[in-house]
Amino acid sequence: MIRLPAAIERQLQQMFPRARERDQFVAEVLSRALEHRPKIDEGSPQAVGGTLHLFTDGGCRGNPGQAAIGCVLLDPVSGTVVREHYERIGIGTNNIAEYRALIEGLKIARLYHPNGLVCHLDSELIVKQLSGEYQVRMVTLQPLFQEIRELSKEFRSISFKHVPREDNHHADQLVNKALDEHPSPHYEKP
Repeated sequence: MIRLPAAIERQLQQMFPRARERDQFVAEVLSRALEHRPKIDEGSPQAVGGTLHLFTDGGCRGNPGQAAIGCVLLDPVSGTVVREHYERIGIGTNNIAEYRALIEGLKIARLYHPNGLVCHLDSELIVKQLSGEYQVRMVTLQPLFQEIRELSKEFRSISFKHVPREDNHHADQLVNKALDEHPSPHYEKP
């Protein structure tokens, strides 16, 4: 049986003078509490505790055109890829794809509960918008910008850094992979 703090033991003794009733009450309370605890999926990510690096990219074939996103979550200490993700997101512009890639990357990164997150993007525009240097004037980008602001609050420390395209090659490859594996439909003219 568990040993309870003395103050709780005294309160329980006052409520339940008989030991059997007291033990039954404690067992029922614990049983109910355990029923409502979040279930842990064995395949779910483990908390890393340190700082992770997130590389994201979005692109489209045509602007607007078929768009896709790519995200790479990296542990900088071991140099290993923690997780990667890519998908085609439908018709969109380059900027929408860049924002959507970052949103998806942030959702993935939060599953690992890092103490810090450094986000690397090859879109200088988006980095400057997120840093407040540029305003987000396009109405279509404003909700995406706000969603990133909300997701950013879930991290103790977060930063957004512009990197040259050649330093973002892994995420860029994932974007192209998504577009190549799921090519846009071709319609024949009647």
